[in-house]
Amino acid sequence: MPAPAASMRVPPARQGPGPVPAALVDALALSIARRGAGALPGDRLAPGVGSGTELAQLRPYVLGDDVRQLDPAATARTGVPHVRLQVPERILTTWLVLDLSASMAFGTADRLKSDVAEGVAHVVGRAATRHGGRLAVLTAGGPEKMLPPRGGPHAKIGLRRLLDEGVAVDGAADRGLKPVLHKAGRLARQPGLVVVVSDFRGGLEWRKPLRSLGARHRLLAVEIRDPREERLEPAGRLALVDPETGRLIEVDTSRRGLRERFAAAAAAERATVATELRAAGATHVVLSTSGDWLKALGRALR
Repeated sequence: MPAPAASMRVPPARQGPGPVPAALVDALALSIARRGAGALPGDRLAPGVGSGTELAQLRPYVLGDDVRQLDPAATARTGVPHVRLQVPERILTTWLVLDLSASMAFGTADRLKSDVAEGVAHVVGRAATRHGGRLAVLTAGGPEKMLPPRGGPHAKIGLRRLLDEGVAVDGAADRGLKPVLHKAGRLARQPGLVVVVSDFRGGLEWRKPLRSLGARHRLLAVEIRDPREERLEPAGRLALVDPETGRLIEVDTSRRGLRERFAAAAAAERATVATELRAAGATHVVLSTSGDWLKALGRALR
């Protein structure tokens, strides 16, 4: 019996994200964390009373209280045993939705779109696990996988292994972002940060679930583009394949009218995507496979 065909692959032209200086990553991680929650974990008070560092109440001891919460200073000052009740620190969970569809293996400039997505995922992972935060990862565009919320080195190791699997093969079953965003909405019960890294191609079915997420969470949408997706060069007759569907089409790029219509349609499509992302309440960042994506990300989040 033949082995089942692999559903994921490492693109042959994979370049990786390029140099990622630790100091710049740390600066971006801080910007992302603050943008996500308005404050870092520990800077915001969580509801309820429990173990933590912020004083919620100082009151006389009653039978059944945890003796470990006795406050020596207040007890000595009043002559009556007092206990300290504290507000627990809220741990920020970052939900990373990563598009690993076949179209992410495209790239005609310095690197592939999946290379840029890999670099962004690294920065988000660094931001998520600062100060005791947690990272959860959901993948779209191929076999839908999930890494549950985890902190520390385990979160980064899991993310690294997932990224090393590559992207979906051409023509692989792709349900798009919609079901994964729905799943994120069901799982992310506490307000946090949701980061969606995608080229946002193949339709707008993600609009409704993204708006639902935006009603409860901070959203950061990182759109990755390639220059050849926005314009055609006069290169004569070309045979083009849609990696999502496998559809083949032949075009004559020497025709000026065709190139102009293509550019206009591409610009209109990207404008619609930008409008929908803003309507969902997302901070929209556009990165390119051409140039230094890390500096562009830093400028966008300043």
